[in-house]
Amino acid sequence: MARQDGVLLLKGELGGLSFYKTAQDGYLARQKGGVDAKRIRTEASFARTRENGAEFGRAGQAGRLLRTAFRALVRNSSDSRVVSRLTQKFAEVIHADTTSLRGARNVVDGDMSKLQGFEFNIDGKLRQTLLAQYSVQVDRAAGSVTINVPQFVPAELIAAPVGATNFHLVASVSALDFAGDRYISVVAESEETLTTLEVPVAINLPSQVAAGGVNPLVVVLGIEFSQVCNGAMYALNDGAFNALAVVAVDAEA
Repeated sequence: MARQDGVLLLKGELGGLSFYKTAQDGYLARQKGGVDAKRIRTEASFARTRENGAEFGRAGQAGRLLRTAFRALVRNSSDSRVVSRLTQKFAEVIHADTTSLRGARNVVDGDMSKLQGFEFNIDGKLRQTLLAQYSVQVDRAAGSVTINVPQFVPAELIAAPVGATNFHLVASVSALDFAGDRYISVVAESEETLTTLEVPVAINLPSQVAAGGVNPLVVVLGIEFSQVCNGAMYALNDGAFNALAVVAVDAEA
C-alpha cells in the first residue's frame, strides 16, 4: 500500500487503484486485483490458503472473545491497534498446536502461555508505569485468584503522566470457553490513591471464580489515572496513559 499525499485526497477506484481512508494511517492507495474467491474456495492449489484462512479466523475470534471478556477495562486502556496485535498473538498460540492438522489447529490445543505479558496499550505499558513488584496466585481448585502488591511508595514507583493526581489498580480474571465462545469474568479495583503519596501502601486484589473449572484462566492487571479538579474526579485524557496487561495464564484444568 502507499500513502496518499497532496492537496487532493481520493476515495474510490481509479485506473486499477483503490483509494481509501483508515483511522490509523489516513489516506492510502493500493493496486486492485487478487485471485477469484471461488478459486480459493474450491481449487486444490489453494489448500494452504484455506488452511491459513481458517486458523486466522480462529485467531480473530479468540481475540474478540478476550477483548469482550475484559471489555470493562480494555475500553479505558487500549491503543488503536490492539485488535490486530491481539489477533497476531493468538495466531502464535494456534501455531504452537502440535497435535492438530494444519487448518484445524486451535487455541485450546495451542500454547496459551504466549499471551503472558501482552500489553493492551502499547503507548502506556504496565511494566513502565507500575514499577512496584507484584505477585499473582492462582488456585484453580479453590477458584481463587489474588494479585498482591507489597508495600511501595507511589511517589517513587508509579510513573504518573503529567496532570494525574490519583491512580487506582484494576484487575480481572476470566474463565474463557473458546470452543463455545463464552466467558465468565470478575473485576476487582483498589481505592483511589494519590500519585504523590510518599508513605508506603500495600494493595491486595482478590477475585473468585468457579472452583474446579476446566476452561483456561487469564488474569489482567492495570492502572488507571485520574485528576481531581475542584473536588471532582475526572479520568485523564480518555485513558490514553492507562496501562493493562496479561499477568497470568492458567490453561491447565
